[in-house]
Amino acid sequence: MTSKERLLKYYRRYWKPLTLGTLGVALSTAIGLAGPVVVRYAIDDLANLKTVNAANASMVLLRFGAIMVGLTIAKGIFLYWYRMVMVGMSRNIEYDLRNEFYGHLQKLSPHFYQEYRTGDLMARATNDLNAVRMLAGPAIMYGEGTVFNTLIALPLMFLISWKLTLLALCSLPFVSLATQFFSKRIHQKFEGIQEYFSTITAQAQENFSGVRVVRAYAQEDHEIEIFQKMNREFVTRNMGLIRLSGVFTPMLQALVGLGFVAVLWYGGRQTLSGEMTVGQYVQFNSYLVMLIWPMIALGWVVNLFQRGMASMNRINTILESPPAITDKDANPKIAKIEGEIEFRDLTFTYTGTQRPVLKNINLKIAPGQTVAIVGHTGSGKSTLVNLIPRLIDAEKGQVRIDGHPISEIPLEVLRSNIGYVPQETFLFSETVGGNIAFGTPNATREDIKRGSENAGLIEDIEGFPKGFDTMVGERGITLSGGQKQRTAIARAVIRHPKILLLDDALSSVDTYTEEKILSHLRGIMRGRTSLIVSHRVSTVRDADLIVVLEDGEIIERGSHDELLELGGVYAQLHEEQLLEEELAAS
Repeated sequence: MTSKERLLKYYRRYWKPLTLGTLGVALSTAIGLAGPVVVRYAIDDLANLKTVNAANASMVLLRFGAIMVGLTIAKGIFLYWYRMVMVGMSRNIEYDLRNEFYGHLQKLSPHFYQEYRTGDLMARATNDLNAVRMLAGPAIMYGEGTVFNTLIALPLMFLISWKLTLLALCSLPFVSLATQFFSKRIHQKFEGIQEYFSTITAQAQENFSGVRVVRAYAQEDHEIEIFQKMNREFVTRNMGLIRLSGVFTPMLQALVGLGFVAVLWYGGRQTLSGEMTVGQYVQFNSYLVMLIWPMIALGWVVNLFQRGMASMNRINTILESPPAITDKDANPKIAKIEGEIEFRDLTFTYTGTQRPVLKNINLKIAPGQTVAIVGHTGSGKSTLVNLIPRLIDAEKGQVRIDGHPISEIPLEVLRSNIGYVPQETFLFSETVGGNIAFGTPNATREDIKRGSENAGLIEDIEGFPKGFDTMVGERGITLSGGQKQRTAIARAVIRHPKILLLDDALSSVDTYTEEKILSHLRGIMRGRTSLIVSHRVSTVRDADLIVVLEDGEIIERGSHDELLELGGVYAQLHEEQLLEEELAAS
């Protein structure tokens, strides 16, 4: 769907307010153009009264004055009406478009967020959306005003004097050429400005998120200098657009003014020669003045239109990015899962790379079984785990749950039955309790407390100023690394999932806390399928099955004792960690 087609979709959705608003613009314009007709007859009647019956002049003035007051009030009513309707419509379009944009972002894969920076997406969701709103409302409203003014005023001007009208319009071809010339350049410049604004927003967002690193390395002045340079470049680019717009509007005024000068000269001669009355001359000039503003407004409307379409193109680029993971192959009859997981001849390669991350993985995990995955950094452990909730997708049939290819299980069913603690813990700027209950909206305070107990977090929470109602700050900045991990564990176990995935979830806690958490988790993991990724042997020693990955392949599998007896990579890891513990204790 192109940008124009998407925008038209919203106009079709709001065709009623658009129609009513357009009607209001037409009526308001028609009433406004009736004013010069009243003035014309008033002047001509007064001119006749001077020679016929001057005593009735005051009555004529009162009568025409009352008509003018009535027209002004009526015009004001319709003006208020169509502005409320049209501007309200633009706000509704903005509302719907923002919701569509945000909803689409929720469906896109992690790979998409590697290509687009957060600040860029924020700029599109704010600055660009505002430009589209100005196009959807004010640009349409004033554009219609220009069209109706022209369509109604021109025939009336022709009725007065076709020669004078053609003379007044002699500058229109030049107005058209100027509009075509400037509109293209305004579009290009504004699109470049919006893209650069995204860069500035992304720079600021990264600095705010990494403020502790900036301060730790004493880079405040350096980052401020970079931002000042970017900000100066942004101002320079905007000044270029301002200069372009600044030339465009006065040029339109000058071109329209040439026609106005010609009318003053030729129309004055016609009035003096008696070819038209003074009232007709005043009426004609009133229409000409009324057309000057629409001509000037045309430049502003073109500006809004080009800005709005440039921003709509940027928004549409995101909306047209297809979600990599969808429910297109889902079987709606699958409403629950038991927890059997199978990797069948699995080979996985990330997009844009040629070397497989996982190779020839064959592994079947029975419901309720606890399986640990160990291996050196870069061996493919996290990738294997991320395939289960379909954060990334393998070829169809290579990953199965309960015998079904995972793509046949509806995403809602799949993910609602999984408790997942990723390697990089993320907490929301919310209370501790709110973070634990995230994903379980019906969780009670007792559920939250039980989850925190199972994660070994309850003692820490009791020491917080407001307990579960303590705000953790953006990304959990007020919590330690271990507290953040335990909060994420509590968030996963509170759901009572059929499948529990712990991706190096205990790396930030000490061995004493680790053992305490594991003692709680053993009871939770009983009866549900659990996968534990860890670099610590102490974390995985009680697992039903331990799988050792090396360079994307399974090189060893078995229980803790079996692997130690084998004397391979796992046994080596075990010896290294025992040595590290002895050195730490000495």
